[in-house]
Amino acid sequence: MEKEEMKYEQAVKELEEIVERMENDELDIDQLSEQLKRAKTLVKLCKDKLTKTDEEIKKLLSED
Repeated sequence: MEKEEMKYEQAVKELEEIVERMENDELDIDQLSEQLKRAKTLVKLCKDKLTKTDEEIKKLLSED
């Protein structure tokens, strides 16, 4: 992955672009495989960020 951590919004935008290219049949088979791998990485990144944020919010709300 990149040296600088990708923001959640950037990852979602890139995922949306990948899905759009897939839906429009803009990818050949080699690109499709590469883009699916990238999408899998982006989904994990988004899931991890959401989980971390959820945990931080729960911690903040439980503090007195």
